[in-house]
Amino acid sequence: MPFFSVIIPLYNKQNYVENALKSIINQTFTDYEIIIVNDCSTDKSVSKIEPYLSDKIKLIQHEKNKGLSATRNTGIKNAKADDVTYLDADDVWKPAFLETIFRLIQNFPEAKIFGTNYEEVYGQRILNPQNNSDLLPNNFEGIIDFFKMNTKQGIYNHGSVCFHKSVFEKVGFYDEKITFSEDIDFNIRANSQFKLAYCNTIGMQYTMQSENQLTTSKISYKVIPDFNLYDKLASDNNYIKKYIDFERYVLAKKLKLEGNNLKSKAILNQVDFKNLTLKQKILIRLPIFLLKKTSQVKYLLVENGFKVTSYSDN
Repeated sequence: MPFFSVIIPLYNKQNYVENALKSIINQTFTDYEIIIVNDCSTDKSVSKIEPYLSDKIKLIQHEKNKGLSATRNTGIKNAKADDVTYLDADDVWKPAFLETIFRLIQNFPEAKIFGTNYEEVYGQRILNPQNNSDLLPNNFEGIIDFFKMNTKQGIYNHGSVCFHKSVFEKVGFYDEKITFSEDIDFNIRANSQFKLAYCNTIGMQYTMQSENQLTTSKISYKVIPDFNLYDKLASDNNYIKKYIDFERYVLAKKLKLEGNNLKSKAILNQVDFKNLTLKQKILIRLPIFLLKKTSQVKYLLVENGFKVTSYSDN
């Protein structure tokens, strides 16, 4: 039995998937299997990975397009290893990612979730996320409070995290009805039940802009998480409440930028504004044309190597 099962959800990433696969093959830790789940790609994605298929690298084909959650779930259900991790087809791992996760598993047996820091790729520019990792020592490895740390961008993303199978057994799989922010929904369920061991070194590169990327697509007609399901958890833990309110803010701002004021306001009505920063309170109340202008300026700055966010009041 392999130590890790690595799942690659694949849908129309012909220009990226080979590099993603090579970044796994080139890992310093090699006791793994790779499960590529093709969600009915219509481009040449499958032909790009076919030369690599072997006993260690297998391909599973969906008969119809089911979406990211179902694609991950298919991989999990076919995983042989006890520890499951993912790499989206347009992202890449640093060579020591699996070695780092293995070390966390060995050193922190009380944890069942294991993650590393990451970096963001915008075309030719590589920038660090603003995710509170700067509050930790550069080479930190240890147990952290997921909800306390996640008041900005994610402390990990779903390409830099590993879950023991017991997590899925207790909290369930990814909700296949959700078509946007399914990771957020799963993070709430998983991290409210299990400890997270974290390494603050960069373990992967997260591609911020590529074809068919959900994070850059419109969400007005997508199914988003119902955070009200977690009211009991939030009432018992202020950090969970703050995390959920931040994610509500992110969704509300995106909906407002799309012109969906009705849905945006419905989400904001559920937010306790004391959990938002001053910048966030100002931005979400701006007229739509000013909000769009600030977003345009933000992306222009990113293209020139500068990242500004509303994640802090500084």
